[in-house]
Amino acid sequence: MSGPEASVRTVRAYLRSRGRAPATMIDRYAAVFGLAMIAAVLGRPLSGLLTGLAGPIDPVRAGAGAALLALAVAGFLAAARAAGPVLLPAADASWLLLSPLNRRHLLGRTARALGVIALVAGVLLGVGLLAVLGAPDQLGWRLVGALVLGVSATAGGLALAVLGQVSQSWQIWLTGAMAALLVLAVVAVSGQLRTVVAIAASAPLTALAAAASGAVMLSALLVRRAWTSLDRIPTRTLANASTRAGHVARATVSLDPGALTWIAEDNRWRARRLASRRWPSLPAPFALAWHDWRKLARTPGRLAAVAATAALPAVLAQAGGPPGALGAAVLAGALAVASLGTSGARRDADNPALARLIGVGRRPALAARAALPALLAGVWAATALTALTLAVPATPQTATVATVTATAGAGAWWVLGLLAGPALAAAALRMAGRAPVDHSMPVLDTPGGAIPTGPLFWAATGPDLALLGCLPTAIALLTQPAVLTPFLIAQAVMGAVVLMGYVWRTGRTR
Repeated sequence: MSGPEASVRTVRAYLRSRGRAPATMIDRYAAVFGLAMIAAVLGRPLSGLLTGLAGPIDPVRAGAGAALLALAVAGFLAAARAAGPVLLPAADASWLLLSPLNRRHLLGRTARALGVIALVAGVLLGVGLLAVLGAPDQLGWRLVGALVLGVSATAGGLALAVLGQVSQSWQIWLTGAMAALLVLAVVAVSGQLRTVVAIAASAPLTALAAAASGAVMLSALLVRRAWTSLDRIPTRTLANASTRAGHVARATVSLDPGALTWIAEDNRWRARRLASRRWPSLPAPFALAWHDWRKLARTPGRLAAVAATAALPAVLAQAGGPPGALGAAVLAGALAVASLGTSGARRDADNPALARLIGVGRRPALAARAALPALLAGVWAATALTALTLAVPATPQTATVATVTATAGAGAWWVLGLLAGPALAAAALRMAGRAPVDHSMPVLDTPGGAIPTGPLFWAATGPDLALLGCLPTAIALLTQPAVLTPFLIAQAVMGAVVLMGYVWRTGRTR
């Protein structure tokens, strides 16, 4: 072989010779044996799952499932755009990218990795599509058609993201595709696509084959265009993507996801010029916490996206989710939303010396900083529970919290969500102040393998307080009682006690 590709192969062979030893036959055998064992373990459950998809489906659940699939594809495209998706290791990006090597051949390995990612994601999307549409007849052929559609969608989406790195015009197309998917999800949830889903589920195999052929042709055109455009990706774009990938890799290896938050915040505000404003005429603790409110107000797009996610538990309810999963979705989502307002507390925990120089006591500062996450979590949980009460069940299998609205009243549930705000605020503040993962903690030997306790304790710091403080809400969501008054009183007391206890204990002078 000669030419630019041979030059790239020569450079990579030289790097491999100076790096780690090549894989031996034992390493290859272990990898193949591991893949075979995974296939053997998952083969029977997957075959049982696919067999259970045969037959007609409920149109209401199909609409909710279509909405979830549309949201999943939109999230996949958003993640691809945020990641790059074309990138190189930091060492290669620092010198190979600036060398006269052929860039298309240099990025060929990354392109092949993206192909594998598209294949795996497309298989999952195809199985989900078959679960939404069902298989009234000829399960095997319909499964093949669904897999072809899923792989075509993910491959075309990744190709569109790659083209978005080349020029801004393709970025507009990618943004339009994600917006169209979001609109499709909203329309599917509203029930306007039930007739379309029913027609698609009962469509003959010829129509499915035609749709799969069209998707393959469109995806092939986009993939070919992306491959020929690899050498036109700007160097700065590739370098920035590689830098982000290096940060993510270091945070993953060190098992410290909290570092990703700092990286995202630094990248957002580093190149921005903010106007200087005088401190508001508020008491010192509230003036200190006003920074969190101003910072959140500068991102109205994020607030709109967070408000829209409150409908996800209702979508899960229409898809047939059990009450336990719905309650976990409400509490976990509210806790994630509460963490958006804890940047000041996270900064104080990262730099205690700077926090002491401000001259505000730790307990008053924590109490003032708890107002924003409590409001965010309470409003989000109240909105999510209201949406759940409005999600009318169509079958006994999809019965959720909406089944008790006639006796308990729709208003009582959103009050329960508001009362859970203080406890979730305490949990979010605890998450913001936790230290990095302690890798020196012991490792537990279990029949399923070794489990490090450091990451477990780190992940449980915060959610444990949320579970304790929101225990009445969790029990109410699981049992769905006819009268909510005792749970409202219990949640009000538990939320206040947990928040005051956390502020009092954490704010002690050391």
